[in-house]
Amino acid sequence: MNESSARGVSKLLRQHREALAESAVVRQYAAHSDRWASFGPEGRAKSLRDMGYHLDYLAEALAASDPVLFTEYIAWVKVLFAGLGFSDVVIPNTLNALREALEELLPGEVVTVAGAYLDAGLARAETAPAKLPSLIDVHAPHGDLAQRYLAYLLAGDRQAASRLILRAVEDGVSVPEVYIHVFQTTQREVGRLWQTNRISVAQEHYCTAATQLVMSQLYPYVFGGDRKDLRFVGTCVGGELHEMGVRMVADFFEMEGWDTYYLGANMPPEAVVQAVRDRRADVVGISATMTFHARRTAELIERLRAADGGSDLVILVGGYPFNLADQLWREIGADGYAPSAQEAVAVASDLTGA
Repeated sequence: MNESSARGVSKLLRQHREALAESAVVRQYAAHSDRWASFGPEGRAKSLRDMGYHLDYLAEALAASDPVLFTEYIAWVKVLFAGLGFSDVVIPNTLNALREALEELLPGEVVTVAGAYLDAGLARAETAPAKLPSLIDVHAPHGDLAQRYLAYLLAGDRQAASRLILRAVEDGVSVPEVYIHVFQTTQREVGRLWQTNRISVAQEHYCTAATQLVMSQLYPYVFGGDRKDLRFVGTCVGGELHEMGVRMVADFFEMEGWDTYYLGANMPPEAVVQAVRDRRADVVGISATMTFHARRTAELIERLRAADGGSDLVILVGGYPFNLADQLWREIGADGYAPSAQEAVAVASDLTGA
């Protein structure tokens, strides 16, 4: 299987996404009607939505010629399904139904190429854990602080959570330490709790919103120190709603003396290009948490490169898909990648000669 054929298959999957999802769900329900009938029309609509997600991740993995983007998604789904009480056979049945849909609607070469990725997904589903341990270690740096902070958030007491953090900073815990060991750790744990069906999506959103509020209360500590003649613009691609990571990155740049301009979630590409031009940015940081947004990241980079001054612009990317596929940042045309806010500043400083 060569790279060009995988990308061609990816394009076909996107073109026939709806038909493939419908065919796969029909087969899924026909093979196990006793399992799915009780969920009713709403359950079928969710099954169709989820099958579309499976296709999105499969297509993105094929576009990058890297099965890990699909296999780690399957590992994530296994934990999600276990939390919902689904049996272990649901994932194999789902992937086999998807394979049959491919065989019905697309040419044989497509089935061969995509089938290799489906086989890798089936293998990963067998070995991946169905449960994940807590991501908060009380013995890690400021682990006890992170645990107490999360407890307040889950109790819906953002005022107590805020007082806890402000008191810790006043007592000598640095803002970068709070960001890394408290905010970052608890946000990941909140994601795990939602994935395992321990908290609702409303609680997840509340925890994120409360943390953003506390971050804003720390800005007197963030906006200070010596300034540099360097400008950073941070943004999420269009459709990407997970903005916490890039906001933390922007704050780390600010703490290092950069002039930062944080755009937030779901930004239209033309707005990003305009902001970069208006701010005369030296570095742009683009965040994508959902794997199927890697293609949009590549499209945004193309737009930035085509704009005036784009050839001199340093473009960094970060987020979950880039953590999985360590060369994906190169393939989509970025200048660098960083798995954390601290490393993003270091990479940007190196690339700009700062």
